[in-house]
Amino acid sequence: MTIPSPFWDRARHQDRQGFLHKRAAILRAVREWFWAQGFVEVEPTMLTLSPGAETHIDAFEVDGRYLHTSPEFAMKKLLAAGEKNIFFLGKTWRRGETGPLHAPEFTMIEWYRAGAPYEAIMDDCVEVVRVAAKAAGASVFDWAKRSCDPFTAAERLTVHDAFEQLSPVPMPDNGDAFSAALVQHIEPQLGDGALTLLTEYPIREAALARRSPRDASVAERFELYACGVELANGFGELTDPVEQRKRLIEAMDEKQKRYGARWPIDEDFLAALAHMPPASGVALGFDRLVMLATGARHINDVLWTPG
Repeated sequence: MTIPSPFWDRARHQDRQGFLHKRAAILRAVREWFWAQGFVEVEPTMLTLSPGAETHIDAFEVDGRYLHTSPEFAMKKLLAAGEKNIFFLGKTWRRGETGPLHAPEFTMIEWYRAGAPYEAIMDDCVEVVRVAAKAAGASVFDWAKRSCDPFTAAERLTVHDAFEQLSPVPMPDNGDAFSAALVQHIEPQLGDGALTLLTEYPIREAALARRSPRDASVAERFELYACGVELANGFGELTDPVEQRKRLIEAMDEKQKRYGARWPIDEDFLAALAHMPPASGVALGFDRLVMLATGARHINDVLWTPG
């Protein structure tokens, strides 16, 4: 097994320098886009009592608190406090996530629009990807033998239609089987040629999203794909504290069953939901976006000081 040189080795740094300088240009362009759209950049605390609602995500614990896996709870509290359009661009942590597209410490863009439908956030996502592509001088993304033109009109596809059109198996009712089928049969085909917005997830797969007003069996949840790579995960946000408590408990019960651990329920978050306006929000993996925009083949190529 070959041990890679440290990131500060001059030869290795020179190999990555072009990606890193483009990263800096993308970072500046994305921030300027949010400012131009009237967003306010916020800086939520990164240590929290409860890091989220995800069953399968693991968090780093520090002195009885957790490094956030997303700033979602904190940002929704700011919406409850009266903020309107806000964004975060900074570090996030998730244990055990390593590989070409994963790092335990990574950069996330997360933003919310108070009073906006989740279709507006979908449009934002497409525009942010285009801003990044322009800043990097990229006209096409390439990954895993697939290409995507980010400037072509994005495709919108419901989860139901994706299983009907792309999967050899019907959509499973079981959460594990659903996730496995999605990853194996559907995700690799999304974002091929043009960006794909996968919408209307089953309600059981969207613990923090509100139900669709046209179909109560699905949630206002979407994910954005390019070249089979998931870039973003967004919601029309659930603001009912009673329903949210029920879903958080269900998620933590499942976490306890599977992994022998659970996160505390953030009672302050639930209290804030009662005062939060209707809103939509999304989290987008900045490092993955930089990879696609620059042509990098491993997330470590676009991290200034990889572990």
